[in-house]
Amino acid sequence: MTGVTKLKTLLVMSLSAIALSACGGGADNVASPGEGAFPPSSGGSTGGGTTDPGTGQAAADCPTGLSNIGTVANGTLRACQLPAKIVGNLVLTKRAGTIYAISGRVDVGDDRGADPLNPLPGTQQGILTIEPGVKLYGSGGLDYINVQRGNQIFAEGTASDPIIFTSRSNIDGNSGEDLIGQWGGIVIAGRAPIASCPAGTTPPNINCVATFEGGISFYGGNNPTDNSGRLRYVQIRYPGFEVQPNKELNGLSLLGVGSGTTIDHIQIHNSSDDGIEFFGGTVNLKYVVITGADDDSLDTDEGWRGGVQYIIARQRANGGDRGFEQSSAGVQASLNSQPKFANFTVIGSGRTGAGDLQILNTGTGGRFVNGVMVSANPATACIDVDDTSTQAAAPRWDSVVLACSTAFRNDTGVDAAAVATLFNAGSNNSSTHTSTLNGFVNGANEAARTATDPKAIYSFFDTTNYIGAVKDANDTWWQGWTCGLASGSSC
Repeated sequence: MTGVTKLKTLLVMSLSAIALSACGGGADNVASPGEGAFPPSSGGSTGGGTTDPGTGQAAADCPTGLSNIGTVANGTLRACQLPAKIVGNLVLTKRAGTIYAISGRVDVGDDRGADPLNPLPGTQQGILTIEPGVKLYGSGGLDYINVQRGNQIFAEGTASDPIIFTSRSNIDGNSGEDLIGQWGGIVIAGRAPIASCPAGTTPPNINCVATFEGGISFYGGNNPTDNSGRLRYVQIRYPGFEVQPNKELNGLSLLGVGSGTTIDHIQIHNSSDDGIEFFGGTVNLKYVVITGADDDSLDTDEGWRGGVQYIIARQRANGGDRGFEQSSAGVQASLNSQPKFANFTVIGSGRTGAGDLQILNTGTGGRFVNGVMVSANPATACIDVDDTSTQAAAPRWDSVVLACSTAFRNDTGVDAAAVATLFNAGSNNSSTHTSTLNGFVNGANEAARTATDPKAIYSFFDTTNYIGAVKDANDTWWQGWTCGLASGSSC
Protein backbone atom coordinates (compact mmCIF):
# COMPACT_ATOMS: atom_id res chain seq x y z
CA MET A 1 0.00 0.00 0.00
CA THR A 2 1.07 3.56 -0.58
CA GLY A 3 0.03 6.68 1.28
CA VAL A 4 -1.21 8.49 -1.81
CA THR A 5 -4.56 6.76 -1.52
CA LYS A 6 -5.24 8.10 1.96
CA LEU A 7 -8.10 10.61 2.08
CA LYS A 8 -8.14 13.92 3.88
CA THR A 9 -11.45 14.53 5.55
CA LEU A 10 -13.23 16.67 8.13
CA LEU A 11 -13.39 15.50 11.70
CA VAL A 12 -16.61 14.02 13.03
CA MET A 13 -16.43 13.23 16.69
CA SER A 14 -18.46 11.10 19.03
CA LEU A 15 -18.82 12.59 22.48
CA SER A 16 -19.98 9.42 24.16
CA ALA A 17 -17.88 8.02 26.97
CA ILE A 18 -17.66 4.91 29.05
CA ALA A 19 -16.22 5.13 32.53
CA LEU A 20 -14.04 2.15 33.26
CA SER A 21 -12.14 0.65 36.09
CA ALA A 22 -10.23 -2.57 36.40
CA CYS A 23 -9.00 -4.74 39.16
CA GLY A 24 -7.46 -8.07 39.83
CA GLY A 25 -4.31 -10.07 39.79
CA GLY A 26 -3.39 -13.69 39.82
CA ALA A 27 -1.66 -16.19 37.61
CA ASP A 28 -1.95 -17.84 34.24
CA ASN A 29 0.43 -19.82 32.13
CA VAL A 30 1.55 -20.64 28.61
CA ALA A 31 2.71 -24.06 27.45
CA SER A 32 6.25 -22.77 27.00
CA PRO A 33 7.11 -19.10 27.35
CA GLY A 34 5.46 -17.40 24.40
CA GLU A 35 4.96 -20.56 22.38
CA GLY A 36 2.17 -22.82 21.23
CA ALA A 37 -1.58 -22.89 21.73
CA PHE A 38 -3.27 -21.99 24.99
CA PRO A 39 -3.36 -24.73 27.64
CA PRO A 40 -5.70 -24.89 30.62
CA SER A 41 -4.92 -22.16 33.12
CA SER A 42 -3.55 -22.80 36.56
CA GLY A 43 -5.59 -22.34 39.69
CA GLY A 44 -5.30 -19.40 42.02
CA SER A 45 -6.92 -16.10 42.82
CA THR A 46 -8.33 -13.88 40.14
CA GLY A 47 -9.30 -10.27 39.75
CA GLY A 48 -12.89 -9.15 39.95
CA GLY A 49 -13.46 -10.63 43.39
CA THR A 50 -13.61 -14.31 42.46
CA THR A 51 -11.48 -17.39 42.88
CA ASP A 52 -10.63 -19.66 39.97
CA PRO A 53 -12.32 -22.99 40.70
CA GLY A 54 -9.30 -25.10 39.72
CA THR A 55 -6.83 -26.13 37.07
CA GLY A 56 -8.27 -26.02 33.60
CA GLN A 57 -11.46 -24.20 34.57
CA ALA A 58 -12.64 -20.79 33.45
CA ALA A 59 -12.80 -17.91 35.90
CA ALA A 60 -16.30 -17.39 37.30
CA ASP A 61 -16.64 -13.76 36.22
CA CYS A 62 -14.92 -10.77 34.62
CA PRO A 63 -13.30 -7.63 36.04
CA THR A 64 -15.51 -4.61 36.60
CA GLY A 65 -16.18 -2.69 33.38
CA LEU A 66 -15.81 -5.70 31.03
CA SER A 67 -18.59 -7.87 29.64
CA ASN A 68 -18.77 -11.57 30.42
CA ILE A 69 -19.47 -13.22 27.05
CA GLY A 70 -19.05 -16.84 28.07
CA THR A 71 -16.17 -19.26 27.71
CA VAL A 72 -13.78 -20.23 24.94
CA ALA A 73 -10.95 -22.75 24.47
CA ASN A 74 -13.22 -25.73 25.27
CA GLY A 75 -14.60 -23.99 28.33
CA THR A 76 -11.24 -23.39 30.01
CA LEU A 77 -11.11 -19.59 29.61
CA ARG A 78 -13.61 -16.92 30.61
CA ALA A 79 -13.97 -14.40 27.74
CA CYS A 80 -14.12 -10.83 29.05
CA GLN A 81 -15.02 -8.34 26.31
CA LEU A 82 -13.43 -4.90 26.01
CA PRO A 83 -15.77 -1.92 25.58
CA ALA A 84 -16.15 -0.17 22.25
CA LYS A 85 -14.37 2.90 23.64
CA ILE A 86 -11.82 3.14 26.43
CA VAL A 87 -11.64 6.36 28.43
CA GLY A 88 -9.67 6.81 31.61
CA ASN A 89 -7.15 4.04 32.32
CA LEU A 90 -8.34 0.51 31.65
CA VAL A 91 -5.92 -2.06 33.11
CA LEU A 92 -6.08 -5.64 31.85
CA THR A 93 -4.61 -7.87 34.53
CA LYS A 94 -3.33 -11.39 34.20
CA ARG A 95 -6.05 -13.58 35.75
CA ALA A 96 -6.28 -17.34 35.95
CA GLY A 97 -8.86 -18.79 33.57
CA THR A 98 -9.36 -15.46 31.76
CA ILE A 99 -8.83 -14.14 28.25
CA TYR A 100 -9.86 -10.73 26.88
CA ALA A 101 -12.05 -10.38 23.79
CA ILE A 102 -11.74 -7.66 21.15
CA SER A 103 -15.15 -7.22 19.53
CA GLY A 104 -15.40 -4.80 16.63
CA ARG A 105 -13.35 -1.61 16.60
CA VAL A 106 -12.09 -0.84 20.10
CA ASP A 107 -11.13 2.84 20.26
CA VAL A 108 -8.65 3.95 22.89
CA GLY A 109 -9.93 7.46 23.58
CA ASP A 110 -11.26 10.03 21.15
CA ASP A 111 -9.14 11.61 18.44
CA ARG A 112 -7.85 14.64 20.34
CA GLY A 113 -6.48 16.45 17.29
CA ALA A 114 -3.04 17.35 15.96
CA ASP A 115 -2.09 19.92 18.59
CA PRO A 116 -1.01 18.42 21.95
CA LEU A 117 -1.38 21.83 23.63
CA ASN A 118 -4.96 22.31 22.46
CA PRO A 119 -6.92 19.04 22.43
CA LEU A 120 -10.18 19.12 20.51
CA PRO A 121 -13.06 20.33 22.72
CA GLY A 122 -15.28 17.66 24.21
CA THR A 123 -12.83 14.81 23.61
CA GLN A 124 -11.79 12.30 26.23
CA GLN A 125 -8.44 10.60 26.72
CA GLY A 126 -8.01 6.87 27.04
CA ILE A 127 -5.11 4.71 28.20
CA LEU A 128 -5.06 0.94 27.73
CA THR A 129 -2.62 -0.82 30.06
CA ILE A 130 -1.95 -4.53 29.55
CA GLU A 131 0.05 -6.53 32.09
CA PRO A 132 2.61 -9.26 31.29
CA GLY A 133 1.14 -12.59 30.27
CA VAL A 134 -2.26 -11.24 29.27
CA LYS A 135 -3.89 -12.80 26.21
CA LEU A 136 -6.43 -11.12 23.95
CA TYR A 137 -8.28 -12.35 20.88
CA GLY A 138 -10.44 -11.17 18.02
CA SER A 139 -12.97 -13.34 16.22
CA GLY A 140 -13.05 -11.62 12.82
CA GLY A 141 -11.38 -9.14 10.51
CA LEU A 142 -13.21 -6.10 11.86
CA ASP A 143 -12.11 -6.77 15.43
CA TYR A 144 -9.12 -4.52 16.15
CA ILE A 145 -7.53 -2.12 18.62
CA ASN A 146 -7.50 1.52 17.46
CA VAL A 147 -5.35 3.87 19.58
CA GLN A 148 -6.34 7.40 18.58
CA ARG A 149 -4.20 10.55 18.57
CA GLY A 150 -3.50 11.91 22.02
CA ASN A 151 -4.11 8.53 23.69
CA GLN A 152 -1.81 5.70 24.74
CA ILE A 153 -1.35 1.97 24.98
CA PHE A 154 1.05 0.37 27.49
CA ALA A 155 1.39 -3.32 26.60
CA GLU A 156 4.55 -4.47 28.33
CA GLY A 157 5.23 -8.16 28.65
CA THR A 158 8.48 -9.82 29.64
CA ALA A 159 10.85 -12.23 27.93
CA SER A 160 9.31 -15.14 29.84
CA ASP A 161 5.73 -13.85 29.89
CA PRO A 162 4.85 -12.02 26.67
CA ILE A 163 1.52 -10.41 25.88
CA ILE A 164 -0.28 -12.29 23.12
CA PHE A 165 -2.85 -10.84 20.72
CA THR A 166 -4.35 -13.60 18.62
CA SER A 167 -7.51 -14.99 17.03
CA ARG A 168 -10.46 -16.99 18.36
CA SER A 169 -9.49 -19.78 16.01
CA ASN A 170 -6.00 -19.91 17.51
CA ILE A 171 -7.18 -20.04 21.12
CA ASP A 172 -9.51 -22.88 20.16
CA GLY A 173 -6.44 -24.83 19.10
CA ASN A 174 -5.95 -23.98 15.44
CA SER A 175 -2.67 -22.83 13.95
CA GLY A 176 -0.74 -23.76 10.85
CA GLU A 177 1.66 -22.27 8.37
CA ASP A 178 -1.05 -20.76 6.16
CA LEU A 179 -3.58 -19.59 8.75
CA ILE A 180 -3.75 -15.81 8.19
CA GLY A 181 -6.06 -12.82 8.53
CA GLN A 182 -8.17 -14.03 11.46
CA TRP A 183 -8.71 -10.62 13.11
CA GLY A 184 -7.86 -6.99 12.45
CA GLY A 185 -4.64 -6.20 14.34
CA ILE A 186 -3.48 -3.04 16.11
CA VAL A 187 -3.65 0.54 14.78
CA ILE A 188 -1.81 3.36 16.57
CA ALA A 189 -2.21 6.99 15.47
CA GLY A 190 0.02 9.86 16.58
CA ARG A 191 0.85 13.52 16.03
CA ALA A 192 4.28 13.22 14.44
CA PRO A 193 4.94 14.68 10.96
CA ILE A 194 3.60 12.98 7.83
CA ALA A 195 3.94 13.87 4.16
CA SER A 196 0.23 13.92 3.27
CA CYS A 197 -0.76 17.59 3.25
CA PRO A 198 -3.48 19.86 1.89
CA ALA A 199 -2.69 21.54 -1.43
CA GLY A 200 -0.22 24.36 -0.96
CA THR A 201 1.03 23.11 2.44
CA THR A 202 4.63 21.94 2.81
CA PRO A 203 5.48 19.38 5.49
CA PRO A 204 6.32 19.21 8.30
CA ASN A 205 3.23 21.16 9.27
CA ILE A 206 0.55 20.73 11.93
CA ASN A 207 -2.04 20.93 9.15
CA CYS A 208 -0.65 17.82 7.44
CA VAL A 209 -3.26 15.31 8.59
CA ALA A 210 -4.68 12.22 6.88
CA THR A 211 -7.21 9.47 7.52
CA PHE A 212 -6.30 5.81 7.59
CA GLU A 213 -8.07 3.39 5.25
CA GLY A 214 -11.34 5.15 4.68
CA GLY A 215 -11.74 6.98 7.98
CA ILE A 216 -10.62 4.49 10.63
CA SER A 217 -8.32 7.00 12.28
CA PHE A 218 -6.95 10.53 11.84
CA TYR A 219 -3.19 10.90 12.13
CA GLY A 220 -0.38 13.40 11.72
CA GLY A 221 0.69 16.76 13.08
CA ASN A 222 4.05 18.36 13.87
CA ASN A 223 5.19 16.81 17.14
CA PRO A 224 8.18 14.53 16.30
CA THR A 225 8.54 13.33 19.92
CA ASP A 226 4.88 12.43 20.37
CA ASN A 227 4.36 9.52 22.77
CA SER A 228 1.69 6.89 22.06
CA GLY A 229 2.88 4.56 24.83
CA ARG A 230 4.93 1.37 24.93
CA LEU A 231 4.75 -2.07 23.36
CA ARG A 232 7.36 -4.53 24.63
CA TYR A 233 7.51 -8.32 24.45
CA VAL A 234 4.34 -8.63 22.40
CA GLN A 235 3.12 -11.20 19.89
CA ILE A 236 0.46 -10.30 17.32
CA ARG A 237 -0.70 -13.56 15.72
CA TYR A 238 -2.85 -14.09 12.59
CA PRO A 239 -3.92 -10.45 12.05
CA GLY A 240 -4.75 -8.37 8.97
CA PHE A 241 -7.95 -7.74 7.04
CA GLU A 242 -9.19 -5.94 3.91
CA VAL A 243 -11.78 -3.50 5.25
CA GLN A 244 -12.51 -2.14 1.75
CA PRO A 245 -10.98 -2.89 -1.66
CA ASN A 246 -7.27 -1.94 -1.47
CA LYS A 247 -7.71 -0.75 2.12
CA GLU A 248 -6.17 -3.18 4.57
CA LEU A 249 -5.42 -3.50 8.22
CA ASN A 250 -1.90 -4.76 8.90
CA GLY A 251 -0.52 -6.63 11.88
CA LEU A 252 0.65 -3.31 13.34
CA SER A 253 -0.19 -0.03 11.59
CA LEU A 254 1.84 2.95 12.85
CA LEU A 255 0.27 6.23 11.71
CA GLY A 256 2.27 9.37 12.38
CA VAL A 257 3.64 7.78 15.56
CA GLY A 258 6.34 9.81 17.32
CA SER A 259 9.77 8.98 18.70
CA GLY A 260 8.53 9.24 22.29
CA THR A 261 6.80 5.90 21.72
CA THR A 262 8.69 2.75 22.75
CA ILE A 263 8.35 -0.40 20.62
CA ASP A 264 10.74 -3.31 21.04
CA HIS A 265 10.64 -7.11 21.19
CA ILE A 266 7.58 -7.43 18.98
CA GLN A 267 6.55 -10.27 16.70
CA ILE A 268 3.92 -10.19 13.95
CA HIS A 269 2.99 -13.69 12.81
CA ASN A 270 1.00 -14.56 9.66
CA SER A 271 -0.55 -11.20 8.86
CA SER A 272 -2.76 -11.30 5.78
CA ASP A 273 -1.27 -7.95 4.71
CA ASP A 274 1.95 -6.30 5.90
CA GLY A 275 3.59 -7.22 9.16
CA ILE A 276 4.27 -3.60 10.15
CA GLU A 277 3.46 -0.57 8.01
CA PHE A 278 4.65 2.96 8.81
CA PHE A 279 2.60 5.92 7.58
CA GLY A 280 4.93 8.82 8.30
CA GLY A 281 6.08 9.58 11.81
CA THR A 282 9.39 9.23 13.62
CA VAL A 283 8.94 6.14 15.81
CA ASN A 284 11.93 3.81 16.32
CA LEU A 285 11.90 0.06 16.96
CA LYS A 286 14.32 -2.63 18.13
CA TYR A 287 14.10 -6.42 18.15
CA VAL A 288 11.43 -7.06 15.54
CA VAL A 289 10.36 -10.50 14.28
CA ILE A 290 7.99 -10.80 11.34
CA THR A 291 7.07 -14.30 10.27
CA GLY A 292 4.71 -15.36 7.53
CA ALA A 293 3.38 -11.98 6.33
CA ASP A 294 1.25 -12.45 3.21
CA ASP A 295 2.33 -9.10 1.77
CA ASP A 296 5.42 -7.15 2.91
CA SER A 297 7.19 -7.75 6.20
CA LEU A 298 8.06 -4.06 6.70
CA ASP A 299 6.42 -1.33 4.61
CA THR A 300 7.46 2.33 4.98
CA ASP A 301 5.59 5.29 3.51
CA GLU A 302 4.39 8.91 3.88
CA GLY A 303 7.65 10.40 5.09
CA TRP A 304 8.57 7.97 7.89
CA ARG A 305 11.96 8.99 9.31
CA GLY A 306 12.69 6.50 12.06
CA GLY A 307 14.85 3.43 12.43
CA VAL A 308 14.58 -0.28 13.15
CA GLN A 309 17.47 -2.39 14.48
CA TYR A 310 17.58 -6.19 14.83
CA ILE A 311 15.04 -7.52 12.33
CA ILE A 312 14.22 -11.12 11.52
CA ALA A 313 11.87 -11.16 8.52
CA ARG A 314 11.01 -14.64 7.32
CA GLN A 315 8.26 -15.27 4.82
CA ARG A 316 6.17 -18.40 4.41
CA ALA A 317 6.99 -21.00 1.81
CA ASN A 318 3.44 -20.75 0.43
CA GLY A 319 2.81 -17.04 0.86
CA GLY A 320 4.27 -13.60 1.16
CA ASP A 321 5.42 -10.93 -1.22
CA ARG A 322 8.39 -8.71 -0.29
CA GLY A 323 10.57 -8.46 2.75
CA PHE A 324 10.78 -4.65 2.56
CA GLU A 325 8.78 -2.08 0.61
CA GLN A 326 10.06 1.48 0.86
CA SER A 327 7.82 4.17 -0.61
CA SER A 328 7.28 7.90 -0.26
CA ALA A 329 4.35 10.25 -0.71
CA GLY A 330 3.38 13.90 -0.58
CA VAL A 331 5.93 16.70 -1.02
CA GLN A 332 8.97 14.49 -1.41
CA ALA A 333 11.63 17.17 -1.45
CA SER A 334 10.80 18.35 2.06
CA LEU A 335 9.63 15.15 3.78
CA ASN A 336 10.34 12.07 1.71
CA SER A 337 10.61 8.77 3.53
CA GLN A 338 14.05 8.14 5.04
CA PRO A 339 13.87 4.67 6.64
CA LYS A 340 16.91 3.37 8.50
CA PHE A 341 17.38 -0.38 9.07
CA ALA A 342 20.32 -2.02 10.85
CA ASN A 343 21.19 -5.64 11.58
CA PHE A 344 18.51 -7.31 9.52
CA THR A 345 18.09 -10.79 8.10
CA VAL A 346 15.48 -11.23 5.37
CA ILE A 347 14.53 -14.68 4.08
CA GLY A 348 12.30 -14.61 1.03
CA SER A 349 9.32 -16.70 0.02
CA GLY A 350 9.51 -19.62 -2.37
CA ARG A 351 6.03 -18.86 -3.66
CA THR A 352 5.58 -18.50 -7.41
CA GLY A 353 4.86 -14.83 -8.02
CA ALA A 354 6.49 -13.57 -4.83
CA GLY A 355 8.02 -10.11 -5.09
CA ASP A 356 11.64 -9.10 -4.78
CA LEU A 357 13.09 -8.96 -1.27
CA GLN A 358 13.36 -5.16 -1.21
CA ILE A 359 11.63 -2.64 -3.45
CA LEU A 360 12.13 1.13 -3.27
CA ASN A 361 9.93 3.57 -5.17
CA THR A 362 8.27 7.00 -5.38
CA GLY A 363 11.23 9.01 -4.20
CA THR A 364 12.17 7.24 -0.98
CA GLY A 365 15.68 7.47 0.43
CA GLY A 366 17.09 5.44 3.32
CA ARG A 367 20.09 3.82 4.99
CA PHE A 368 20.43 0.05 5.22
CA VAL A 369 23.28 -1.29 7.35
CA ASN A 370 24.57 -4.75 8.31
CA GLY A 371 22.03 -6.77 6.37
CA VAL A 372 21.68 -10.31 5.05
CA MET A 373 19.13 -10.88 2.26
CA VAL A 374 18.54 -14.44 1.08
CA SER A 375 16.15 -16.07 -1.37
CA ALA A 376 16.21 -19.46 -3.08
CA ASN A 377 13.36 -18.42 -5.39
CA PRO A 378 14.77 -18.39 -8.95
CA ALA A 379 12.34 -15.67 -10.04
CA THR A 380 13.14 -13.31 -7.16
CA ALA A 381 15.70 -10.51 -7.09
CA CYS A 382 17.17 -9.08 -3.93
CA ILE A 383 16.72 -5.36 -4.72
CA ASP A 384 14.44 -3.45 -7.09
CA VAL A 385 14.58 0.34 -7.48
CA ASP A 386 11.54 1.39 -9.44
CA ASP A 387 11.85 4.98 -10.56
CA THR A 388 14.26 7.82 -11.19
CA SER A 389 12.97 9.89 -8.25
CA THR A 390 14.13 7.10 -5.94
CA GLN A 391 17.43 6.87 -7.78
CA ALA A 392 17.89 10.62 -7.22
CA ALA A 393 17.08 10.22 -3.49
CA ALA A 394 20.18 7.99 -3.30
CA PRO A 395 19.30 5.27 -0.79
CA ARG A 396 22.50 3.69 0.55
CA TRP A 397 23.53 0.22 1.68
CA ASP A 398 26.58 -0.52 3.87
CA SER A 399 27.76 -3.99 4.94
CA VAL A 400 24.79 -5.64 3.21
CA VAL A 401 25.13 -9.01 1.47
CA LEU A 402 22.79 -10.42 -1.16
CA ALA A 403 22.26 -14.13 -1.80
CA CYS A 404 19.64 -14.26 -4.54
CA SER A 405 19.68 -15.82 -8.00
CA THR A 406 19.31 -12.26 -9.31
CA ALA A 407 20.88 -9.50 -7.26
CA PHE A 408 19.19 -6.52 -8.93
CA ARG A 409 15.89 -6.30 -10.80
CA ASN A 410 16.27 -5.15 -14.38
CA ASP A 411 13.20 -3.16 -15.41
CA THR A 412 12.28 -0.05 -17.35
CA GLY A 413 12.23 2.29 -14.36
CA VAL A 414 15.82 1.92 -13.18
CA ASP A 415 17.77 -0.89 -14.81
CA ALA A 416 19.92 -3.44 -13.00
CA ALA A 417 23.16 -1.65 -13.85
CA ALA A 418 21.93 1.57 -12.28
CA VAL A 419 20.74 -0.28 -9.16
CA ALA A 420 24.14 -1.96 -8.92
CA THR A 421 25.77 1.47 -9.06
CA LEU A 422 23.63 2.64 -6.14
CA PHE A 423 24.39 -0.51 -4.15
CA ASN A 424 28.11 -0.40 -4.82
CA ALA A 425 28.36 3.23 -3.72
CA GLY A 426 28.15 1.93 -0.17
CA SER A 427 30.93 0.18 1.70
CA ASN A 428 31.57 -3.51 2.46
CA ASN A 429 28.69 -4.77 0.34
CA SER A 430 28.49 -7.99 -1.68
CA SER A 431 25.93 -8.90 -4.34
CA THR A 432 27.35 -12.43 -4.75
CA HIS A 433 27.21 -13.69 -1.17
CA THR A 434 26.90 -17.41 -0.45
CA SER A 435 24.63 -17.86 2.52
CA THR A 436 25.69 -20.09 5.40
CA LEU A 437 22.77 -19.11 7.61
CA ASN A 438 21.55 -21.74 10.05
CA GLY A 439 17.91 -20.76 9.70
CA PHE A 440 18.29 -17.06 10.48
CA VAL A 441 21.46 -17.37 12.60
CA ASN A 442 24.75 -16.26 11.06
CA GLY A 443 27.17 -18.91 9.82
CA ALA A 444 30.83 -18.71 8.85
CA ASN A 445 30.37 -16.63 5.70
CA GLU A 446 28.25 -14.05 7.52
CA ALA A 447 30.69 -13.91 10.44
CA ALA A 448 33.54 -13.18 8.02
CA ARG A 449 31.94 -10.00 6.69
CA THR A 450 33.04 -6.53 7.77
CA ALA A 451 30.34 -4.67 9.68
CA THR A 452 29.53 -0.95 9.71
CA ASP A 453 28.85 0.87 12.98
CA PRO A 454 25.11 1.62 12.94
CA LYS A 455 25.39 4.21 15.71
CA ALA A 456 27.60 6.35 13.48
CA ILE A 457 24.62 6.55 11.09
CA TYR A 458 21.74 6.97 13.55
CA SER A 459 22.02 7.70 17.26
CA PHE A 460 19.12 5.41 18.20
CA PHE A 461 21.05 2.38 16.97
CA ASP A 462 23.47 0.28 19.01
CA THR A 463 27.05 -0.23 17.90
CA THR A 464 27.46 -3.78 16.54
CA ASN A 465 30.40 -5.62 15.00
CA TYR A 466 28.44 -8.10 12.88
CA ILE A 467 25.97 -8.16 10.02
CA GLY A 468 22.53 -9.74 10.18
CA ALA A 469 19.98 -9.92 13.00
CA VAL A 470 21.49 -12.79 14.99
CA LYS A 471 25.27 -12.86 15.42
CA ASP A 472 25.69 -16.54 16.32
CA ALA A 473 24.21 -19.38 18.37
CA ASN A 474 24.97 -17.50 21.57
CA ASP A 475 22.87 -14.52 20.48
CA THR A 476 19.47 -15.37 21.92
CA TRP A 477 17.55 -12.09 21.97
CA TRP A 478 14.67 -13.74 20.07
CA GLN A 479 14.20 -16.69 22.39
CA GLY A 480 11.39 -17.20 24.90
CA TRP A 481 9.00 -14.41 23.89
CA THR A 482 8.49 -15.43 20.22
CA CYS A 483 6.62 -18.33 18.64
CA GLY A 484 7.33 -20.44 15.58
CA LEU A 485 11.05 -19.65 15.34
CA ALA A 486 12.69 -22.35 17.43
CA SER A 487 12.71 -25.89 16.12
CA GLY A 488 9.47 -27.60 17.10
CA SER A 489 7.81 -24.35 18.15
CA SER A 490 4.47 -23.29 16.71
CA CYS A 491 2.11 -20.39 17.10
